[in-house]
Amino acid sequence: MTQIASRCALAIDNARRYTREHRAAVALQKRLLPPATTETPAAQTASVDRPAGGGAEISGDWYDAIALPSLRVALVAGDVVGHGMAASATMGRLRAAIQTLADLELEPDELLTRTADLVQRLAAEAPPGDNDIVGATCLYAVYDPVTRRCTMASAGHPPPVLVRPDGTTEPVGISPGPPLALSGMPYETTTVDLEPASVLALYTDGLVEHGEAGSDEGLRRLTDMLAAVCCPDRALDEAGQALLTDLVDAEPRDDATLLLARTRAVPAEDTAHWEIPADPAAVSQAREWAALQLSRWGLHDLLFSTELIVSELVTNAIRYGRAPAELRLIRHDVLVCEVTDSSSTQPRMRRARSTDEGGRGLFLVAQLAGRWGCRHGQNRKTIWSEQSIERSF
Repeated sequence: MTQIASRCALAIDNARRYTREHRAAVALQKRLLPPATTETPAAQTASVDRPAGGGAEISGDWYDAIALPSLRVALVAGDVVGHGMAASATMGRLRAAIQTLADLELEPDELLTRTADLVQRLAAEAPPGDNDIVGATCLYAVYDPVTRRCTMASAGHPPPVLVRPDGTTEPVGISPGPPLALSGMPYETTTVDLEPASVLALYTDGLVEHGEAGSDEGLRRLTDMLAAVCCPDRALDEAGQALLTDLVDAEPRDDATLLLARTRAVPAEDTAHWEIPADPAAVSQAREWAALQLSRWGLHDLLFSTELIVSELVTNAIRYGRAPAELRLIRHDVLVCEVTDSSSTQPRMRRARSTDEGGRGLFLVAQLAGRWGCRHGQNRKTIWSEQSIERSF
């Protein structure tokens, strides 16, 4: 009896230790993930996930909705190879890296290329025998509510599914590149136009690959279910829970994650756009354009600061950039001022000496704006600034 009692006590102690460590691991993983729902000017998002084994495993899947400048949003879904603490730790490092690269406003294909380089370094740092299991797939998409376009690239990840406002549903045709564990192959970007109130579904393969059904059959089921549950008057988190309940087993063999994003659009009357002639005299004209537009919007308290910002940015575009150049203003909870030219030169703020005649333009912009930055596109760059406003219209 003493031996039996001793063995039972040891088993109970082991179970308590496992439960405590598992709860700590789950809590750590939850801390590594963003909030389940977000609200941005570009989209409303909701996410749901179910780890393998009904929660007995620690998931390496992740999702993200990253607010970007100019009211845009980046949507991310990723899947790390394996399960457990190692996969969760890799997931946390990749999510932090993608957030940092997203803040640099890289194009989706360039962002995945740099992330793939990071995964290769992680594989090289892994203990011998484990470097071949360090890998991940990822889908990265950027939605612009002004142009209503979404640009995306995939690193071996399943294609997103688009639900239009009229209820029609289809997978987005993308050309997936290699998983993030591999490099040397370029990634391709795909751009689609999205109507306001469209729903874009990003997911991991655990949602479509289970049982004896293949991924194609699972994708068809997901597409049909999205058409049924993603109604305009239904909350996204409720739709996500319904999808997870119907498509995933109670104790799945693989992690399953779903991110739903309902798109929004900036009204045309909240944007203004002008082409800037390659003439220094256009600076004063650009100030007049901006002042007139702000007066129409009733933003009289931002007239002085915006005129200075426009003056400095347009002057730099004419002096150091290449034609054609453009000026754009966007009104929301912030006033966005963008100046675009065809130069790839990276602007840098520097400390001008007292004897210098120039070099203070970007410093002045940084003092007047809440934040500012620069993003590069194909054969062009855009310098932007944001000023907070009170939306009273």
